[in-house]
Amino acid sequence: MTKFPKYWNKAKKYLSKKDKIMKKLINYYQGPSEVILSSRKDIFFSLCKSIIGQQISVTAANSVFLKFKKKCNNRINAKTVSKLKFNQLRNCGLSRQKVFGIKNLAKQILNKSFNPKLIEKMDDEEAINYLSNLRQIGRWSAEMILLFTYNRSNIWPVQDIGLLRAISKNYNKNYLPPPKFVSLLKKRYSPYCSVATWYLWRSIDPEPIQY
Repeated sequence: MTKFPKYWNKAKKYLSKKDKIMKKLINYYQGPSEVILSSRKDIFFSLCKSIIGQQISVTAANSVFLKFKKKCNNRINAKTVSKLKFNQLRNCGLSRQKVFGIKNLAKQILNKSFNPKLIEKMDDEEAINYLSNLRQIGRWSAEMILLFTYNRSNIWPVQDIGLLRAISKNYNKNYLPPPKFVSLLKKRYSPYCSVATWYLWRSIDPEPIQY
């Protein structure tokens, strides 16, 4: 793990000036709990975790991931996964589609048809589109990768239920919050939407999120 992104403190000052609700959240979550938006710099690990966690609870996802990790002998990489049989992965609690997604990811990493290094040179939308070409990876998963693995500063995942719940709670809006208001917040928070997203998540979840 690395420490929080270099832009973090600058972003806190910027957001605090732009929005009184955000200032309140930033002040409330001062201390070690805020220094969590770190990166493994391991996109294969993060993509596997993202695929495993789709459409199931956090508790269920953690349980399946631990079984998956054990099956990989604690070495979650493309070579290890490529050697595992379909049923071995199914026995971890993975659906057929998730197994296909993880196996296909390993194959594309190994044959270099998917090259993570290219992402560093792409803007956010280009990177989202590139990642979305992978099986089982949609826009939300791609945004989580950009936020947590690459620590991009301006990710605003409007498909994320947690983010929408947090906006409704903190800004006294009905759930779901109006799309126009969500867009307004994006403009207000840019270029540090990732940091705003993090604090909004923290306002509804006692455990810091990590992918």
